[in-house]
Amino acid sequence: MTRPRIVCIVLLLLFTGATTPVAQGQCIKKLSELPEAAELLGFRLGMTKDEVKAKVPQVQFGHSDSFGVSKTTINPYFDPRIDKTKFESVRSISLDLLDDHLTSLWIGFDETFKAQGIEQFVKLVSDSLKVSGAWSNWRGRGQQLRCTDFQLIVITVAGGPSLRILDVGAEDVVAARRQAKEELDSAAETISDAAEIKGDKEAKIYYLS
Repeated sequence: MTRPRIVCIVLLLLFTGATTPVAQGQCIKKLSELPEAAELLGFRLGMTKDEVKAKVPQVQFGHSDSFGVSKTTINPYFDPRIDKTKFESVRSISLDLLDDHLTSLWIGFDETFKAQGIEQFVKLVSDSLKVSGAWSNWRGRGQQLRCTDFQLIVITVAGGPSLRILDVGAEDVVAARRQAKEELDSAAETISDAAEIKGDKEAKIYYLS
């Protein structure tokens, strides 16, 4: 076998080995590439609070917490002001926002939804969002698919399928803010303890061990 041919074969094997895992098991889709699937009901991650309000005027938002997170839930079943024809087979819609932008969308469908059961619903979601990759177990209750910058979770609640799509980057931002606050609180506590010890020494106050 000639040397050029050997080199070509080696390069082919390396290329195949590098691309096979992506083709078989990884989802490389990005949030910006997701289509407007019917199952998302017109919502999309990244939309602003005002855009959510324009879509569902009845929605009420609470105050954002110290990390910039606010949450709300829309219940078409129980809110007579909401046009239920726009949310057919939808039991609830839970929204998480970070800095007034939607970062997590959780839609719970009822038992009349067209796809029932985890396997059937996973196939529907994969086809609608045009995502590929290997779904894995999620806490023994459902399936999940991790993509480039978002995660999909499918479970069954009260006899109906539920879909959650969340912005992984936003989750990291919240985690970083929590960590920063913990470090600040810890530093403040250390400074306070040191000041108390110094004060005790200056006052010549001693404690029995």
